[in-house]
Amino acid sequence: MTKEKVWLSSPHMGGEEAKFVTEAFDTNWVSPVGPHIVAFEEVLSTYNSIGHCAALSSGTAAIHLALIILGVKQGDEVICSSFTFSGSCNPIAYQLATPVFVDSDTSTWNMDPDLLEQAIQDRLKKTGKKPKAIIIVHLYGTPARIEAIMDIAKRHNIPVIEDAAEALGATYKGKKLGTFGDLGVYSFNGNKIITTSGGGALVSENEAWIKKARFLATQARDAAPHYLHSEIGYNYRLSNICAGIGRGQMMVLDERVRQRRDNFEFYTRELGTLPGVYFLPEPEHSFSNRWLTTLLIDPAQTGGVTREDIRLALEAANIESRPLWKPMHTQPVFKDAPSYVNGVSEKLFDQGLCLPSGSNLPTADRSQVVEIIKKVLKK
Repeated sequence: MTKEKVWLSSPHMGGEEAKFVTEAFDTNWVSPVGPHIVAFEEVLSTYNSIGHCAALSSGTAAIHLALIILGVKQGDEVICSSFTFSGSCNPIAYQLATPVFVDSDTSTWNMDPDLLEQAIQDRLKKTGKKPKAIIIVHLYGTPARIEAIMDIAKRHNIPVIEDAAEALGATYKGKKLGTFGDLGVYSFNGNKIITTSGGGALVSENEAWIKKARFLATQARDAAPHYLHSEIGYNYRLSNICAGIGRGQMMVLDERVRQRRDNFEFYTRELGTLPGVYFLPEPEHSFSNRWLTTLLIDPAQTGGVTREDIRLALEAANIESRPLWKPMHTQPVFKDAPSYVNGVSEKLFDQGLCLPSGSNLPTADRSQVVEIIKKVLKK
């Protein structure tokens, strides 16, 4: 009999979601408009202490709209974290702009501020103009060196899109991630810390920008009794049903953060003292949501055991794990993009593994993961 699969990060319902979804059906608000969307936006704004929010179909859609709002067009350059999921940078290509990738630092695994400064200066020298925007990512829920990055951005007068898709509920100096930049982005994909099955949000203190995002997300339909369009629009609005799921999920968000952090503490307690096994400590002033627990395996200290040996052993036991993100500057589709690298993200990709981290992960499954890793390392 095949053992039931242990997933990396599966959806975890809290119990109230069905009530809101049923309400949407009972009131016939089965569309990309409705009261749940408004309420979901309000609770997201309140939770994150940010002025305005647009609920959208994905985090990628939120980044795309942010770029449009900031006026990014063909021929422009946009700086982006290299160590991230492709959804962070694909919207740059949607706008026919050029991504400029910046590597990571070792203390957060996020964008290196020193390399960011170098990239801006070099682009000014080579192109005669500064990048149009900066997309900074908080990887796996750990805060970037956001103060240093914002200082650099303000000094050069470059707007910041803060990709907190993986970092809802995380903070830096008590301030929620996603609220430091000019525009912030969240994701509610099925594997995120809370989910709307698929969805995202764009937040900002600039009310006009968020109103613009909602307008563009509903096919840019002008105010008229007939369908009138003076701008290109997109079908990016979240549905009322999905927003109902989101309202229920927000009720358990802080508990989900606690559960994810508990996974991290369990893994580090059981594995963190083993030779060649490394977990990223929480940077000073940071509170990570620990969306995924990640570790590094250094073959030089493990007798040659690699993260791939561990991944395959877990896979053989029907347990899902995955390598860390493959840096965008090494992706074939972006091979010609300018990049400013230091080797950090490539090393992280070579040695890093994401462990099962769901907030609904049974203790027995966590223990089996640990047992398999220890067994592989002993070989």
